[in-house]
Amino acid sequence: MPDNDKSHIVGVDLGGTKILAGVFTPQLKCLGSQKMTTKAERGADAVIERIERCVRDAVDECDLSLKNIRGLGIGSPGSVDAESGKVIFAGNLGWKDVPLRKELEKRLDVPVFVGNDCKNCMLGVHEVEFGGKPRDMVGIFLGTGIGGGLVFDGKLYTGHNGVAGELGHMVIDAGGPKCTCGNRGCFEALASRTAIFRRIKDAVKEGEKTVLVDMLGPDLADMRSGDLRKALKRGDKLVGKIIEDAAHYTGVAVANLVNILNPELVVIGGGVVEQLADEMMPVIEKTAKDGAFPGATRDLEIRASKLGDDAGITGGAVLVTQRQK
Repeated sequence: MPDNDKSHIVGVDLGGTKILAGVFTPQLKCLGSQKMTTKAERGADAVIERIERCVRDAVDECDLSLKNIRGLGIGSPGSVDAESGKVIFAGNLGWKDVPLRKELEKRLDVPVFVGNDCKNCMLGVHEVEFGGKPRDMVGIFLGTGIGGGLVFDGKLYTGHNGVAGELGHMVIDAGGPKCTCGNRGCFEALASRTAIFRRIKDAVKEGEKTVLVDMLGPDLADMRSGDLRKALKRGDKLVGKIIEDAAHYTGVAVANLVNILNPELVVIGGGVVEQLADEMMPVIEKTAKDGAFPGATRDLEIRASKLGDDAGITGGAVLVTQRQK
């Protein structure tokens, strides 16, 4: 491809455990992607360097160069100043006031647009998976943490200063476990991948049995969502109970959101649901419909996203198309 063809877009999903970069055509078709662990404990500079490497690898694998890229859209956890491209606070990364756009533009020499990771997921799901059709829609994304996105009147809703959609930080259990945000009993502290893994590890320390110990060792090192699926297939009762609890908490969150917002569609996505949709979705739907106000669930659809882990990179690409209009 000639160097003067600047039609392609890069979407990046920055998570607490992994970085995913994808290269897209102008029609938002993904040509290829690359994944890398985040290693947030090494600090912001090291993570940004890893984002740069992941992007360069993704572009190279698609037989393109950065000269063919018209823009990069990246989603970061936490609160983001979209105008300055600064990450104000991201508990899962340990970041505060990190100038993400400035640093990536300096390293990659392409225009960079920064959004919240879950708002980007919502853009990807709404615009690509559902063709931009739902007028009023809620998205919940279960990963290392829990985030969300809101679409009102066909457009992403960001609130007064861009922080709307932090659904993971609504309090579900006021006396519950402490969250990275400092509060207790947040949805994220009860049903995220981090919360699920913490409960399993605590249970093992207390002497409860799980096949995960045979699979991964007594420390349960390098546990992944896919390991939970394998344990469930082997009839693991501990994992089954903890996953059911996480699904129940998610259903309670959905009921609260349905009562407040009355959407036509609730989409559940993220890596946890991608691996465990068959087990979680029936519990989520039943709990939500049992707990919602009578009439609020009429014509309501609750669905698992088919974009899975690609929602974030797809939304990053959508973000570029919207900001470069």
